[in-house]
Amino acid sequence: MNRSDHPHFNPWLALVVVCFGQFMVVLDATIVNVALPAIQTDLGFSDASLAWVVNAYTLLFGGFLLLGGRAADLLGRRSLFIAGVALFSAASLANGLATSEPMLIVGRAIQGLGGAMLSPAALSVITTSFEEGAQRTKALSVWAGVAAGGGAVGLLLGGFLVESLSWEWIFFVNVPVGAAIVFASLRLVPNSVQEGALRHFDLAGASTVTGGLVALVYAIIEASSWGWGSPKTLGVAALGIALLVAFVVIERRSPAPLVRLELFRLRSLATGNGVFLLVAGGLFSMFYFASLYLQNILGYSPLTTGLAFLPVTAGIGIGATLAEKLLPRVGLRPLLLTGMLVAAAGLAVLAATTEVGGSYLGIFGGLFPMSIGMGVTFVALTLVATTNVEAADAGLASGIFNTSQQVGGALGLAVLSSIANSKTADFLAGIVGKPSFLDQQEALVSGFQTAFIVAAALVAVGTVLAALLLRRRDVARIESGDTVAVPV
Repeated sequence: MNRSDHPHFNPWLALVVVCFGQFMVVLDATIVNVALPAIQTDLGFSDASLAWVVNAYTLLFGGFLLLGGRAADLLGRRSLFIAGVALFSAASLANGLATSEPMLIVGRAIQGLGGAMLSPAALSVITTSFEEGAQRTKALSVWAGVAAGGGAVGLLLGGFLVESLSWEWIFFVNVPVGAAIVFASLRLVPNSVQEGALRHFDLAGASTVTGGLVALVYAIIEASSWGWGSPKTLGVAALGIALLVAFVVIERRSPAPLVRLELFRLRSLATGNGVFLLVAGGLFSMFYFASLYLQNILGYSPLTTGLAFLPVTAGIGIGATLAEKLLPRVGLRPLLLTGMLVAAAGLAVLAATTEVGGSYLGIFGGLFPMSIGMGVTFVALTLVATTNVEAADAGLASGIFNTSQQVGGALGLAVLSSIANSKTADFLAGIVGKPSFLDQQEALVSGFQTAFIVAAALVAVGTVLAALLLRRRDVARIESGDTVAVPV
C-alpha cells in the first residue's frame, strides 16, 4: 500500500476509526436481544416470526461477508468501509422508524448487508496499515478486544436504552455514531486497493448462497405453522437446496470465486468449519432464548437482563485464557473436546433449571460453565480452521470461518425457534378450554427447555464429529507453534 498518498495518515488513528465501525456492528448483534420482547409487543410479531429480527441481519451479513472482503480489495478499503457505515446507519434509522413487521425485517437485512461491507474492509485497513510483526499483532489485539467488548456493551446499552427511552433507540443511536465515523474516515483512513488483482465480482455466487440460506431458514421457521411435511415447507426447502447446489457449481466455474472449494480438501479447515456450524447453532441461540426467558418468565427489566449476561462475557474471557495457557500442556484435541463438552453440559443445566418458578441462581449455574466452555471452544476451533493454510489464503480462511459462524447461528436459531414454537403450540393444544396465564407461561417454558436440550445436542454432535474426524497430524503445526496467525 502506498501510504504517502494520504496526507493525514497515522495507522493508530486509522485503527481507532475502523474499530469504532466494527464496535457498532458487534454491538448491534447483541443489543437487539434484550429488546425482543418490547419489539414483539409494539409491532405484533408472532413467536415464530420474531426470530427474523435476528436472522434477517445474520443471513445477509454472513451471505455477503466474503463478497464484501473482495470488493474492499478491488474498490478501495476506505471507500467500501464508508459505504458500509453509511448503509448500516441509514438502515438503523429506518429500523427505528419502522411501524410494521415487514419494515423492520427488511431494514435489519439491509443493516446486515452494510455490516458485510464495513467489517472486512475495516480488517483489511488494519492488515495493510501495519507491517507484519509486533505492531500488527498489537493492532489485531485491540481489534479482538473491541469485538469482545462490543458484545457485552451491547447487552447493557440495549437494556438501558429500552428501559430509559424505547426500543427504537437501540437503532437511532447508530445514526450520529455512523456520521462521525464517516467524517473521521475521510480524514484519517487511507483508500488502499489490491494491485494487479483480477477485477471480477462473484455476484452470482453471493446471490445464490444468500438466497439459498434465506429460503432454507424461511422453510425451517415456518414449518411450525405449515407443518414439517407440508408442500409449502418442502417446496421452499427444495428451492433453498437448489440455490446452494447452484452456488457450488458457480464457484467451480468462476474465474474469481468467493470461495475456492479446493481449500475444503484440507481436513483441518473442513472439520473446523463443519463443527463450528453446529456449535454456533447451539451456543448463539442461547442468547435469544435466555433473554426471552429472563424477561417474559422471570419478569426482568431489559437493563437487569443485560446485567444478567455479564457472567457470560467473563466466562468467555476465562475460557479463552485457559485455552491459551493449557494448549501447550494438554494438546489441542483434548482441549477442544473438553471445552465443547463443558459448553454442552452448561446448556443441559439451562434446560433443567428453566422453570416458571425458577431463579437466576439456577440459570447462572448453566450460563457460567457454558460460557467458559464457549471461550475454550472458540479459541481451539479458530486455530483448527485456519491452520495448514498457506499465507496467501489466510484471509480467505478467516472469511470462511466468520461466515460459518454467522450461517451456523442463523440456521441454528431457525431450527431451535421452530422446534420451541412447535413444542409451545403442542402444549397449549393439549389444554381443555381457554389457557390461563400460568398455562401460557408453562407452554413457553416447555419450548425454551426443548430449545436448550436441542442446543446441547448440537454441541454434543459437534464434539463427536471433532473426535472422529480430527487427526493428531491435522493439528501438529498448532501444537508445535508453527502456524500462521490469522485474525478472525
